[in-house]
Amino acid sequence: MTLGGLLFGVDTGVINGALPYMAAPQQLNLSSAEEGLVTSIITLGAAIGALTAGKLADRYGRKRVLCYLAVLFFFGTLCCATAPSAWWLISFRFILGLAVGGASVIVPTYLAEVATAGLRGRLVTQNELMITGGQLLAFTVNALLGACFPGITSIWREMLAFGMLPALLLFCGTWFVPESPRWLIMKKHPQAAVNILDQIRPAHQQSLAEVQSVTAVLKRQRRTRTAGFHDLCHPWVRRLVLLGAGLGIIQQFVGINIMMYYGTSILMKVGFGHRAALIANVGNGLTSFIATAVGMRLMYTVARRKMLLTGIAGTGCSLFAITLGILLLGHTRALPVIVIGSTMTFLAFFQSCVSPTTWVLLSEIFPQQLRGLGMGIATFCLWLANFLVGFSFPVMLAHWGGVGTFAFFIAFNVAAWGFSWALVPETQGKSLERIQLELRARLQASHHHRHHHQGSSLQMMN
Repeated sequence: MTLGGLLFGVDTGVINGALPYMAAPQQLNLSSAEEGLVTSIITLGAAIGALTAGKLADRYGRKRVLCYLAVLFFFGTLCCATAPSAWWLISFRFILGLAVGGASVIVPTYLAEVATAGLRGRLVTQNELMITGGQLLAFTVNALLGACFPGITSIWREMLAFGMLPALLLFCGTWFVPESPRWLIMKKHPQAAVNILDQIRPAHQQSLAEVQSVTAVLKRQRRTRTAGFHDLCHPWVRRLVLLGAGLGIIQQFVGINIMMYYGTSILMKVGFGHRAALIANVGNGLTSFIATAVGMRLMYTVARRKMLLTGIAGTGCSLFAITLGILLLGHTRALPVIVIGSTMTFLAFFQSCVSPTTWVLLSEIFPQQLRGLGMGIATFCLWLANFLVGFSFPVMLAHWGGVGTFAFFIAFNVAAWGFSWALVPETQGKSLERIQLELRARLQASHHHRHHHQGSSLQMMN
């Protein structure tokens, strides 16, 4: 099932090396706006796919929907690789994004529902590792194809077509995995759930007890009212949802997808040859993969707030080093070295600190009744921010140049650090109930203090 995460990584990462080829005049002859759309439209599709896939999986089952997504991955990738024009490619990348967004929701859900309590954390975080592994695989295949077929500008079609292979493996794999036992219990098929648990659990006698436990939890959840959009009228709910949305936006606007989508293009602009840039970009993918693995270990020992603030400080300083290099070093031989070193440093801080901390905080700050609404809005904002960064970067580069563009993202890193320092709570070592009680009390106190201050100001004016 983690092949869904791998496909996520391959389809978002492959554009990094393919874009300079497809943008060439003898290929699709892309404008800066078209470059941004070709790159980022997949994330707009993913935002919609993420919103709809959960409900489809609840109705038809995790396994069946993931099987359909594998078919969509395969044919979406095939259509992208054979697209005759930029706008056809943009359309097919949007359709492919629906599968990416769907997989981003269903794969972690399935893994969490099938795994034992002891394995759950490891399996779900392994999906994050598979995403960065897919990006590394895409960068490596791009470099190999670029090195083996120099001067062939149509090689971008083969780069994109590579994604059909993991899509085929995912389709075949879904036939051999069982349906989620939790979904079967939701659909009132407890015996089928027991039969599946007997196959995948080492201790068969515990299967019936696990089914009874899940059934009891689901009954309690049905009696508990879940929050809807009308609950945003409560100030503490609104502030909590805005905090989650802010975390999602921060994760993208610190600049991660500048590196993951445009790494090869950036390296070419600062002095690398095309083939050298493709090879150097593999180093970016490897750094990202290793840093993700390191971040998974740090999550258990280092305070969440400290990790987030350290990560944002690191990404901001890395972007500052790139900007300083462009300003002071011009077209000297030192510039490519500074840029590749700073890019790897950026990825190390982001993937080990910012990315894992964001997802863990989002899973911890929302109470049970608010989790669906809060996570839905936060995830949608994250994907939308992903789209805006991916689309705007080449446009900004064309109008503002490298210094102006990177200065914008440095400013956002400074703002993100201030937002996190002022508003993000510490959740390390606390129960979910304690986190949510403390956060609710803090948000309500802040709201009352603000209104009291405004009232005092009005009295003074009168």
